[in-house]
Amino acid sequence: MEKELNKIGLPANAYKELKPGEEYFPVMPANKIFPEVTPWSIIWGLLMAIVFSAAAAFSGLKIGQVLEAAIPISIIAAGASNFAKKKNALGQNVIIQSIGASSGVIVAGAIFTIPALYILGLDVKFFHIFIASLLGGFLGILFLIPFRKYFVKDMHGKFPFPEAKATTEILISGEKGGKQAGVLVVSGLIGGIYDFACIYLEMFKEIFTSRVLPYGEHLADKSKILLQLNVSSLIVGFGYLVGLKFSTIITVGSLFAWFVLIPLLNQVGDFTVGIGGINMFAEMSPEQIFGDYVRHIGIGAIAMAGLIGILKSSSVIGSAFKLAVSGIFGGSTEKSEDVLRTQKDLKMTYVIFLILLTALAFLLFLMTGFDITVSQAIVAFLTVIIIAFLFTTVAANAIAIVGSNPVSGMTLMTLLLSSFILTGMGLTGTAGMTSALIIGGVVCTALSMAGGFITDLKVGYWLGSTPLKQQSYKFLGTAVSAATVGLVIFMLNSTFGFTSNDYLVNQNIFSKEEIQLVESGSANPELAKRYEIEVADAKPLVAPQANAMVAVIEPIMSDDGTGSSKVFLYVIGAFIAIFVNWLGISPLAFALGMYLPLHLNTPLIIGGLINHFVSKSSDDKKLSEARVGRGTLIASGFIAGAAIFGIIGALLMFFGANLGLGIWEGGHSSSGAEWLALVAFASLMVYFIWDTMRAKPE
Repeated sequence: MEKELNKIGLPANAYKELKPGEEYFPVMPANKIFPEVTPWSIIWGLLMAIVFSAAAAFSGLKIGQVLEAAIPISIIAAGASNFAKKKNALGQNVIIQSIGASSGVIVAGAIFTIPALYILGLDVKFFHIFIASLLGGFLGILFLIPFRKYFVKDMHGKFPFPEAKATTEILISGEKGGKQAGVLVVSGLIGGIYDFACIYLEMFKEIFTSRVLPYGEHLADKSKILLQLNVSSLIVGFGYLVGLKFSTIITVGSLFAWFVLIPLLNQVGDFTVGIGGINMFAEMSPEQIFGDYVRHIGIGAIAMAGLIGILKSSSVIGSAFKLAVSGIFGGSTEKSEDVLRTQKDLKMTYVIFLILLTALAFLLFLMTGFDITVSQAIVAFLTVIIIAFLFTTVAANAIAIVGSNPVSGMTLMTLLLSSFILTGMGLTGTAGMTSALIIGGVVCTALSMAGGFITDLKVGYWLGSTPLKQQSYKFLGTAVSAATVGLVIFMLNSTFGFTSNDYLVNQNIFSKEEIQLVESGSANPELAKRYEIEVADAKPLVAPQANAMVAVIEPIMSDDGTGSSKVFLYVIGAFIAIFVNWLGISPLAFALGMYLPLHLNTPLIIGGLINHFVSKSSDDKKLSEARVGRGTLIASGFIAGAAIFGIIGALLMFFGANLGLGIWEGGHSSSGAEWLALVAFASLMVYFIWDTMRAKPE
C-alpha cells in the first residue's frame, strides 16, 4: 500500500467497484496534511472564476453554448503550478479548480432564465440578477453536502463520473509530468484542432445525417425517420469515459424518441387524414417534431425519473435528515472513517443554519423586490425550497452518469409548476411572470451548482482533498461568479439587448418612441421602411434558452391563464419512465437520451464501444488495464482540447472575427461537407484506437 501511495498516480481501483472489505486509498493519503487553501490557490481560483464567468456568459448568450469551465481551469492550474515550480501543488490545484468552476455552473443557471425578464420587457436590475444567482448557488452547495458521502464514497465505481474523471486525469498528469502529460497534450491538440476546424473554420459539417444517403431525404420527409451523428471529439471522449453500459441506455432512449415516437406521431397524423382531418406533422421536419413535441415527452420522463430516484434514495435523504437533526441537537453519527481528513464535511449544524439563513434571505428578497403579497411570497418560497432540495439528487445523479446536467428540462418543469401554482394564487401578468422566472432562476442555478459541485467533490475524493475546504471555499467562488455574471448580463443587455428592438435602441439607431410609432402603425412610410431595413440587420444576443422559457411561461401567466397544451406530453413521458424503471433499466439515463438531441447521443455509444473493445483486447489483465488507462487519457485530452479551442473560437467570434473558410459551394450545409465529416470522424476513431492500443503495462 505504501508503494502505491508514494507513486504519483491513481490506484488501480480508482474507477472500479470495490470488493467486500476493499478500501480506496487516494493519491494524497488521509493521514498526511497537504497544502490546499493557500494565497496561491485562492487568488488563482478567484481569477479563474471571474475570467470564465465572463467568457461563459458571452458565449452562452451569443451562441447558446456555455463553456465548460472545470477542464480548462484544471489545465491552467496544473500549467501555472508547473511553471512556478510549486511543490505539493495537487491539493492547491483542486481548490483552484473548485473555486473557478463555480463560473460555468452559475452562468448555466443565470442565462436560462434571467434574460427572459429582459425579453418580456420587465424591470430588471443588477441586484435581481446577482441575488438570484447567489442564493441559487448557495442552495445548490448546501443541499448537496449531506449527499456527498453517498455519491462519492458509497457509490464508488458504480457511476462513471466522466467529467470528474477527465478533470482528475488532467490534474494527475500535470503533477506527474512525463509520458502521461505528453499523451494528454498530444490528444488535446488533436481533439482541439479537429473540433475548431469543424465548428469554427467550417471545413466539414458538425452533424452527419442520413439525408445524404440514397432515399435518406425521402425517409426524413415522408416517414420522419432520420439518423444523426455529431462528429465532435469532445462528445465521443465523454462516451469513452461513460462506458458501454450507460452510453447504450442513453442511446437506446434517443433511438426510441427518434425512430419510434417521431414516426409514430406522423403516422397518427396520417390516420387523421383518412377520417377527414389534417396531418399537422406532414410539413414538419423530424427535428421540428422533436423540438415541439417529443422533447417535452423527454422532459416528463426526466421529471418522473427524478421522482423515482428520490424514492429510491429515500434512505439517503432520511440519513441526511437524521444527520441534520443529530447535528442540531448535539448528537453524533460520525463513524471512524468520518474522522479522517478526506471525509470531513462542513458541520451539519452549520449547514442547517446556512440553509435557514439563505432561505430567509430568499423570502425577504421575494417580499421586498417584487410586487406580490406575503402569502404569494411564502408559496413561491416553499416551491423553490422543495423543488431545489428534491431535484438536487437528480442533478447529481445525471452528472455522475453522463456528465450532462438536464438542468433545462428540470428548470422548464419548475417554471410550469410554479406558474400553475402562482396562477392558482391569483398571481398573473407581469408580476406573475417576474416571480416565476426568478423562482426558475434560483432553482436552475441551485441544480446547476449541485451537478457541478458533485464533480468537484468526486475529483477531491479520488485525489485525497479535504471536502470541508472544498465546501467552505465554494461559497467564495459562487459569490464572485454571481457578481461577475450579474454585471456581464446587465452590461450586455445595455449594449446589445436580447431582442431586435432593444438592439436598435441600445445602438441609438431608433428611440423607443419611434419603435412604438412603427409597431402601432402610426409611423410615416420613410420611418417604417428604415425600421424594416434596420431590424433585418439587427444583431441582438440570441439567448436561445431564455427565449424558450419565454415561449413557455408567457401564455401560462397571461391573464386568461392559457397554455397547458404540453401537459399531456409530460404525462406520457412520466409513464414511459415508470415502465423503463419496471424493466430494471436506469430511467434517468433513458430519459436523458429521449431529451437530448439524437446527434449528441450516437457518439456516446461509439466511445462506449471503443472502451469495451479496448478493455477486452487482451487476455493479459495488466495490458488491458494499461490500454484502458491510456484511452482515458486520450479521451480526457479530446475533451480538454475541444473546450480550450472552443473558448478561443467563441471569443474570436464574439469580437467579430469571421472564421469560416467558405470552402464549400452552397455553404457549410453542403452534402460534401457531411461526407467529409464522416471521413474525418472515422479517421479520428482510427487514431483513437491505434494510440490506445500502443499502451504498455508499467
